[in-house]
Amino acid sequence: MSAPLPERMRPRTLSEVVGHERWLGTEAPLRRALDRGELPSLILWGPPGCGKTTLARLLADARGAAWVPLSAVLDGVKALREALEQAAREREATGTTTALFVDEIHRWNKAQQDALLPHVESGAILLLGATTENPSFEVNPALRSRVRLIRLDPVPTEAVRTLLDRALAEDEALRARGVSLAPDALDALATASGGDVRQALADLEAVSLSVTAGTAVRAEDLALILRDRGVRHDKAGEDHYNVVSALIKSMRGSDPDAAVYWLARLIQGGESPRFIARRLVIFAAEDVGNADPRALQVAVAAAEAAERVGYPEARIPLAQAVTWLAASPKSNAAYLAINRAMEEVGRSGPLPVPLHLRNAATADDRAQGYGRGYRYPHDHPDRIVQQRYLPEHLEGRTFYGPTGPAEEKRIAERLSWWARKLAERSD
Repeated sequence: MSAPLPERMRPRTLSEVVGHERWLGTEAPLRRALDRGELPSLILWGPPGCGKTTLARLLADARGAAWVPLSAVLDGVKALREALEQAAREREATGTTTALFVDEIHRWNKAQQDALLPHVESGAILLLGATTENPSFEVNPALRSRVRLIRLDPVPTEAVRTLLDRALAEDEALRARGVSLAPDALDALATASGGDVRQALADLEAVSLSVTAGTAVRAEDLALILRDRGVRHDKAGEDHYNVVSALIKSMRGSDPDAAVYWLARLIQGGESPRFIARRLVIFAAEDVGNADPRALQVAVAAAEAAERVGYPEARIPLAQAVTWLAASPKSNAAYLAINRAMEEVGRSGPLPVPLHLRNAATADDRAQGYGRGYRYPHDHPDRIVQQRYLPEHLEGRTFYGPTGPAEEKRIAERLSWWARKLAERSD
């Protein structure tokens, strides 16, 4: 049985790698280091299918290092110890440097990562790690300080298209099937890959196996062939946080088109409606706030509706909420107010409640002066009365400053009107 197309098309030399000119271009620092016969220990960080493993292998070959691969998912300290012993024997016998490749290095715990430190620091091994997660969060600082971080972006669409053309021209199995793809179909495959070369080549092979030999595939044929492929999305990793961040920032920036696109990405990626709805409720209070108090009602209603109906229909109330929130006037004054108030509580501690505001529930309370002198606003004109509500130490402090549009503008006007009325009165 032949290997899958992504494996058959794996680059054999650095010159065959496309899409990473930032690191491999003529004047790129990594390329210059290789030209000098040097290569530091590296951690390659990037999304699936961007070529981390391939690049690590080719870098090791270019450096003339022996290749010893480990998987942090499958291999533990025992396998690491054996690999290090093998590296020591190789170095002693032939003087050859060993490139220890650790795939998904973020999966190793602190103790396992620490086991690499003395060997990386002494140069006994050339560490080439690969991870889909941000090393700043997932790799120990001590190890990070001893390696160079190489951030690999998704492969550009144009580069993916180049690789698809190369596969059709060079792969014997594809040529034997006689399947051809129209330019728009190849463009669609490259775009749909999202920069994942492995996915694009796997899709190309799936297309070639799904149609009759000699068929010319058009772009409109791809939807049926690939409709169940799904969208790459890591619900616990980098994609999760980046796409959620994009959704929030698009709503905050009042762009409903971008916001509903990122919502679709989350839904297609398998995020739970409960998680999405929770973010919308928080956003409604934090970023729309009193500029439009209905926003929180919409978000809460969408959360309840999504919980009741589930997918696929939950996408509809979620989309209604997202577009409403994105198109709503914005104010973060309430959010800032609670932050300022909590900072003050942390700074000044639990200041005593003024006696006139305390609950006089018993005779002893009343004897202590609880509630004495409290002025009931409903008994006064305009239902307002001059009275201190903050602790004495904080008298005159302002935490909430309504400055937003729409409803919050009216709130600011109302507060200002009350202040003028109280200043005019002598009660």
